[in-house]
Amino acid sequence: MEQNNHYGALQKPIGSGFNATSTSTEVIKGIDLSGKTAIITGGHTGIGLETTKALAQAGATVIVAARDVEKAKKNLEGIARVEITSLDLMDPSQINSFAKAFLVTNRPLHLLINNAGIMWVPLRRDHRGFESQLATNYLAMFQLTASLWPALKNANGARVVNVSSGGHQFSDFDFNDPNFIHRPYDTLLGYGQSKTAVNLFSLAFDDRAKVHQVRSYALCPGAVGGTELAREAPLDLFQQLGYTDAHGNILPEVAASLKTIPQGAATTIWCATSTALADMGGVYCENVEVADLNADIAAIGGIKPYSLHPEHANRLWQLSEEMTGISFNLDGVS
Repeated sequence: MEQNNHYGALQKPIGSGFNATSTSTEVIKGIDLSGKTAIITGGHTGIGLETTKALAQAGATVIVAARDVEKAKKNLEGIARVEITSLDLMDPSQINSFAKAFLVTNRPLHLLINNAGIMWVPLRRDHRGFESQLATNYLAMFQLTASLWPALKNANGARVVNVSSGGHQFSDFDFNDPNFIHRPYDTLLGYGQSKTAVNLFSLAFDDRAKVHQVRSYALCPGAVGGTELAREAPLDLFQQLGYTDAHGNILPEVAASLKTIPQGAATTIWCATSTALADMGGVYCENVEVADLNADIAAIGGIKPYSLHPEHANRLWQLSEEMTGISFNLDGVS
């Protein structure tokens, strides 16, 4: 019987041999990616930069899609087998142009790592009226994956790795008002539903793509120090959450709990390269392992069941096609 991860059927640890303190260097050790091509969004800062370094050092050619090309050039200087291309995920036309430019090279795409994302932002909308976290963290991912599908299919064995978050527990996906037209905007609810959408997409995409030897994974990198994700976060929000003191200084116990950037990138690397995942997909991973299913909405860690509901995943797929204007029929694409 064919396995799928509907309702979290596969959500249990598989004995990866790694843990929350494992680093990208440890995970990539002994893996040869020579001749493989990878695309990563936001691969020039934070855990994306660490992911780029690890893949390139293992022999892959890594195409970094960056909104700030000059910054990318500076951060990636001296790393072999890295190509830098401009891409603003809030602009659908740029996504199309980026994908077309890659497809004309006729290169197969072995790894697509949808890493870029935003968090803690005020209410913003793109030119279509879509809320910015939903547009950047999820809809751009859907469009980019769809646009690059021919190259993924032609790889004869590819993986799509989608960086999600434990923050998906902040919110299920609101099909009635995903863009906060009729409900008050809450930045954490917006972030939560965008990451729930990532999980649902990873499930639905794997269901459709595995017959073509393409597998999909979602992951939580963990709470990582030293990234730029919180650059727009208001101080009072961190204080309310108990992360900082009244002066904005991060509390020692909070700082001690954060992962390093190499630890934060480890799960992405594992999802992209581990042979232990070769015959499974549509799963959500954390701490370099397949995560547990966790129905306790108040508990941190694991994945919430609503993030792996197949009917919701298919409904989101249809809504995503409507919102992006893309018909993503995998069998209908040569």
